[in-house]
Amino acid sequence: MTDHPTAPVAERAAARERCSHSDTVARFFRALSDPTRLRMLEFILAAERTSAECVEHTGISQPRVSVHLSCLVDCGYVVARRDGRKLRYSVGDPRVADLIVLARALAADSATALDCCTCIPPADRD
Repeated sequence: MTDHPTAPVAERAAARERCSHSDTVARFFRALSDPTRLRMLEFILAAERTSAECVEHTGISQPRVSVHLSCLVDCGYVVARRDGRKLRYSVGDPRVADLIVLARALAADSATALDCCTCIPPADRD
């Protein structure tokens, strides 16, 4: 469970202890390091979406979209809601939107340095 404001106090304290390790925080960012997942997350931020809408938006296959949506759900960025035979995806924590806006601003301010960085290879695209 994440350190979500509605989680019980003891649960939030345990989550903070687990997340005090750099490896956990690095995993948090690795979930966003895939350009397709990031585009899907930004698409879902605007409104609740189905996987079919994500397929149309990204232009990748349904199985690949499902893998990316599963990752976003498993990592806590997105929640799924059953609506008949469909799953509808939305962002469960409004702080995710703040994170994306901040990341875009920081990346824009550091675009030249990021483009020249040889330590981090460009991400693969689906």
